Amino acid sequence: MGVTRLKRKDRRNKTVSRLEVQFLKLGRNIEAGSRSKESKSSQVVKNKAVLDKLAAESK
Repeated sequence: MGVTRLKRKDRRNKTVSRLEVQFLKLGRNIEAGSRSKESKSSQVVKNKAVLDKLAAESK
């Protein structure tokens, strides 16, 4: 049997679902003291720092 190509809709669904999983893994809340602590150079940590700074300035 030959290899069948995915239709465009299925290729898109495959890509979107993979990206959603990746997004959820990155965005999940990591508790303080957790073994899976975010690294300092993580984009999530940088984003939180910027948001905290903006929140402090607006008060």
